Amino acid sequence: MKRLFNILAIVMAITLVLLVAQPLAAQEGEEIVVYMQMGGTEGDPSTLPRTNGAKAAAAALGITLVEQYSGWDPQTMIDQFKQAMAANPDGIVIMGHPGEAAFEALVDEAIAQGIIVTSNNNPLPNLEAKYQSLGFGYAGADLYAGGHLTGQSMVTAGLQAGDKALVYDIWHEEGRSASAQGVYDALVEAGLEVEKLDVSQEVNSEASLAIPVLTAYLEANPDLKAIGTQHGNITATLPKVLEAAGKQPGDVIVGGIDLSPATIAGITDGYISVSFDQVLYLQGYFPVQQIWLTKMYKIPGLHINTGVGTVTPANIAEVAPLIEQGFR
Repeated sequence: MKRLFNILAIVMAITLVLLVAQPLAAQEGEEIVVYMQMGGTEGDPSTLPRTNGAKAAAAALGITLVEQYSGWDPQTMIDQFKQAMAANPDGIVIMGHPGEAAFEALVDEAIAQGIIVTSNNNPLPNLEAKYQSLGFGYAGADLYAGGHLTGQSMVTAGLQAGDKALVYDIWHEEGRSASAQGVYDALVEAGLEVEKLDVSQEVNSEASLAIPVLTAYLEANPDLKAIGTQHGNITATLPKVLEAAGKQPGDVIVGGIDLSPATIAGITDGYISVSFDQVLYLQGYFPVQQIWLTKMYKIPGLHINTGVGTVTPANIAEVAPLIEQGFR
């Protein structure tokens, strides 16, 4: 908690210093327009903190922000990028879920057009390396490391070698599955028997559809000891799934991601043992600031790891008020 406050204080201090030193063109009212891909649906728990962070950066820096919501659908993200590029803004913030092959030609075209492009939440390392000098950065977690940390924390919460576990995530998207692979590997390394189950695009967009899928899985596997996921909205549904299956807190160790109100309740009640905290607010704030820094001062893309910890029943009380306010 103290570390997060220190990071936020540094961010605001840098912003204030740069605002005082703005170039004359900006002081005379030059409009800076940024289109930003936010991820899910407007106001949903796994998207709201990112939106709030982006809005805060835009307000602090005098930026006109255009929000884009995709329901986590990769093709929608590609379509939104084309729409943004057609508007010829100063900058576009993208998510890497569609993959580098889908984005490369479009990003090439946008940058040739003079648009600054940067990324959040899901990295595009080759494009970042190619265009870092022109402002292409990344604000988000190291996905594999975050997933691995989640898996290790699940083991610490009470799992043993030989226990059966499920990792339910988006295995059909290579980039998106990096964090889930980290969970899987950590559980396998601890000697668990682990199965992968793919999340469909329908469930990806509407997480409540995961409830019958997981309920059926639990009925077919009554000896299941753990469920891991790196899908924030699915994490939030897991307490309902376990309650409906007649499971008591701790009967099935759950490891997830993000900090929605439902996830807070699940951690407090003991149904969720650990949730990876990737600090979504900063994934909104930093990319908007990145475009401003590149636009005004030609500062290259910064690679910022926002995911360095987990939330558990031991520390949920101090984080919960910030989550309720939409900052975490």
